[in-house]
Amino acid sequence: MVNHALSPADRYHGAALGAFIADALAMPAHWFYDTDALRQQFGRIDSFRPPPREHPNSILWRSVYELTEPEYDILGDQRRYWGTRGVHYHQFLQAGENTLNLKLLRLVLDLIARNGDYNRSRFLEAYRRFMLRPRDHRDTYVEECHRGFFVNLCRGVPAERAAVEEKHIGGMVAVVPLYTSLRSLGHDHDHAAAAVHEHVSVTHAGRRVRDAATTLLTVASELVEGVGLSESLRGHLRRQDLPFLRGPIEAESAEPVSRILGRRYSTACYLDDAMPATFYLALRYAKDPSEGLVENTMAGGDNCHRGAVLGALFGTAYGASAFPEAWREGLLTRPPST
Repeated sequence: MVNHALSPADRYHGAALGAFIADALAMPAHWFYDTDALRQQFGRIDSFRPPPREHPNSILWRSVYELTEPEYDILGDQRRYWGTRGVHYHQFLQAGENTLNLKLLRLVLDLIARNGDYNRSRFLEAYRRFMLRPRDHRDTYVEECHRGFFVNLCRGVPAERAAVEEKHIGGMVAVVPLYTSLRSLGHDHDHAAAAVHEHVSVTHAGRRVRDAATTLLTVASELVEGVGLSESLRGHLRRQDLPFLRGPIEAESAEPVSRILGRRYSTACYLDDAMPATFYLALRYAKDPSEGLVENTMAGGDNCHRGAVLGALFGTAYGASAFPEAWREGLLTRPPST
């Protein structure tokens, strides 16, 4: 069944809003791998909350970034928390605020809204400026891809080729919102998809990342054309024709989250598990997106980035009305209009 009721602008607004909402909802429980401890500390997370100051599962103490020169210093005042146990990755963010990768999504969406199209050089310049002002985003954790990018710059690698080989779902958070943004501006699929690949390659290089982005773009393109979310996912699962959208996900979608996430699929950030886990959640909760985002949050692990992709798929399929008004209004950052 094809549903043309939503305009391309509606689908873009829903995609971006869904990504921001899912990230903000999961943020206080990001990278909690002990779900019993997560529930004991938070109960059921179905509203925006600030992060606790301490994080029992934090591995920030073993994360490293040694460059301190002004042109490569992407940690700033947050540097003193690296190497320290128990520090929450997002300790200074507020309820309803987004993590670093989602703030970078807002940056690229703003650029597109102002200029009408994607330009890699323009984003690269804005990205470097943004990352060198860590006081502006106030997020303690900076992912490996960003650290690797600036390490490569320090080594003399041109910015256009400074991306590192990547395998994390954090590289997917911009795919669907960026694609739907460009489609809402009248660009065709081929142009929008090429721009997405160009954008992802700024910080995430490698075949695994490209395959994951291609899979998401295929589903997103069908949603934009009005194909239903379940119909799109089930069709590809039955054909087994897309990387990361293969295996018994359709059968698994009848099973509760507790039997699938953390058992069948790791809740960690690696694409090989995080992408199938996202599609499992999308199929299981295709008729109840709000519950899907809560369940994603309560599954722990890399629930922020997995959730951002999940929320973008829900938002593309159903528009902003898929999400409760309290979530839409409680966000500290909202998507720009196209």
